[in-house]
Amino acid sequence: MNDISFEDFLKVELRVGEVVSAEIFAAARKPAYILHIDFGQEIGILKSSAQITVRYQPDDLIGKQVVAVVNFPAKQIGPIQSQCLVTGFHDENGAVALCVPDKLVPKGAKLL
Repeated sequence: MNDISFEDFLKVELRVGEVVSAEIFAAARKPAYILHIDFGQEIGILKSSAQITVRYQPDDLIGKQVVAVVNFPAKQIGPIQSQCLVTGFHDENGAVALCVPDKLVPKGAKLL
């Protein structure tokens, strides 16, 4: 484990967004979805490529709140620019379980 300072942690913008669309990312090398996530008026809608196909179906993701890093530089993934990094945890088989708030919170809320 590598220690970081609290100031370093504060630089990471972990925000809550609501998935407004999810589709199969057919051009991805590994199974993935393209998510459009609404982070509220301040940030807007950002796009993300997410390898979460084992545990989730596209229709089940619509309206779901997720936690994502919104201040990484955009990353080219095949034909799309991933603008945020959706967070999650791998289970014992490597499938990703999304990191989500356990209660509804405002879009764009920052993890403190």
